[in-house]
Amino acid sequence: MKRILIREEYCMGCKLCEINCVAAQVGTENLIKVYRYIPDLPEPNVIVEEHDYITFALQCRNCDDPSCLKACMTGAMYRDKQTGAIKVNQEKCVGCWMCVMACPFGAVRRDTKKKKVASKCDLCTDRGNPACVEGCPNEALVLVEVRE
Repeated sequence: MKRILIREEYCMGCKLCEINCVAAQVGTENLIKVYRYIPDLPEPNVIVEEHDYITFALQCRNCDDPSCLKACMTGAMYRDKQTGAIKVNQEKCVGCWMCVMACPFGAVRRDTKKKKVASKCDLCTDRGNPACVEGCPNEALVLVEVRE
């Protein structure tokens, strides 16, 4: 199973991970086009946090024992059998936000702009490598293979 390793000592807070995440969600790699010409952009699934001069990317850790999965009463949160990533079936999500409250990392968020459902990093499993990892200029985000 693959996971994103966050190396905060390399993060300079440029937020390119956030920008690349949004670009991947709307289906383009043209970062200028994303913010200039596309209305109603989705929220990024990775957020850069800053505290006491330390910056780091905050995103889903695809936990071995995910509290968000246990808290979901509709079955909208599920583990992808092929990739091991925790995903959200937005058709099943009713927006109760139990997963948001259950996540100890604050990595599940409310998509308040579009469907009013849960939103989180899915490791960009539909495109190969995560856009945030590919867009990080300092390799603060690295995709690693984790043994089960």
